Amino acid sequence: MPVSTELTARLGIQHPILLGPMDTISGTRLVRAVSEAGGFGILGGGYGDRDRLVADTAKLKGFDRPFGIGFITWSLAKQPELLDIALRARAVMLSFGDPAPFAPDIKAAGALLICQVQDEDMARQALDCGADILIAQGSEAGGHGASRTTIDIVPATVDLAAGRVPVVAAGGIADGRGLAAMLMLGASGVLMGTRFYASIEADGAEQAKQLICAAKSGETVRGVVFDWSRKLMWPAPFTARSLINDHLHRWNGREIELMQRADEVAMEYAAAKAAGNFDVAAVFAGESAGLIHDIPPAAEIVGRIVAEAEQSLLGRRNSLSSVA
Repeated sequence: MPVSTELTARLGIQHPILLGPMDTISGTRLVRAVSEAGGFGILGGGYGDRDRLVADTAKLKGFDRPFGIGFITWSLAKQPELLDIALRARAVMLSFGDPAPFAPDIKAAGALLICQVQDEDMARQALDCGADILIAQGSEAGGHGASRTTIDIVPATVDLAAGRVPVVAAGGIADGRGLAAMLMLGASGVLMGTRFYASIEADGAEQAKQLICAAKSGETVRGVVFDWSRKLMWPAPFTARSLINDHLHRWNGREIELMQRADEVAMEYAAAKAAGNFDVAAVFAGESAGLIHDIPPAAEIVGRIVAEAEQSLLGRRNSLSSVA
C-alpha cells in the first residue's frame, strides 16, 4: 500500500522516498531504479562535470518516470550554463548556497524547485525564491551538511513552511521506522543517500558499499579533512560526514598542518582514490550506516521501507488505541 502525502501528489510519485543526489554515486542506473520503484530519483550533478552530466541526461532522455537533477549551488554558480542541461527534468534540486540566481530559470522552464536547507534562514531564503519543496537536512546526513540535528531541523522547517510547501526530512534515515518518525514530525517524506549508496545500482565501488554495511553506529565523523585533502574549500557552515579511516585518524586535529602540506596530501589522496584505497580515500556516509547491513536492489529498499513504515504507523495507532 502506498503512503500518500502532499509530496507524492506534487511530484507525481507513489512513495514519499527521494534519492539523495550523491555526486558520482547517484548515476542513471540508480535514478531509474528508484523512480521505477515509485520513489523519486535525483541525479547527482556534483561539482559540475559537464561531459558526465550531458552523457547522463542523454541516457535519461525518454525516461517516462519522474526524476530530478541535483546541484551543489555554490559550484553551479561557477558554471551557471550547466543548469540548461537539467531543465527538462521534473525538478531541480539546489543545495548549499543561494538559490536566487537560478530560481527564475527553473520556474520558467516549468520544473519544480527543490531546495535543501540546514536552518530557518536558509529555509526563508528558499521560500522567498519560490521553492516548491524544502529538504530539511540534519547533521546526521552523509556528505556535506551543517550542525542542526534532523529531529530539530525537520519540525522547525515544517513550522516555518506552515503548509505552503511540503517538507522532506534528510539525515540519519535508512529504514521504515525513520520514514514513520519523520511523518509524525510533520514531514511529507524522506530523502536518503547512504541507504541507497549500499544498493546494487549505485555507482560507488563495491568495497565502499561493503564498508558501509560493516560500519557500526558512531563510526562516522563530520569535518574538513577530506575536503582539504582534495583542495576543496567549502563555504561555512558546511562540513562533510564520512566513515572513519586511517587518513582521518592521521589528520583529524592536524588540519593546519594538512593545509601547509596541501599539495603533497592532495597528490597522495588522488592516487589512493584512483587505486580504490579506502584506508585513505573517503566513503561519504551518514550516521545511518549502523542500520545498513546489506546491498539489495534499490526497488527492494523502497518496498521494504514503505512496508516497515506502514507497520510502524499502524502499530503506533493500535498501541495508542489500547491505552485509551
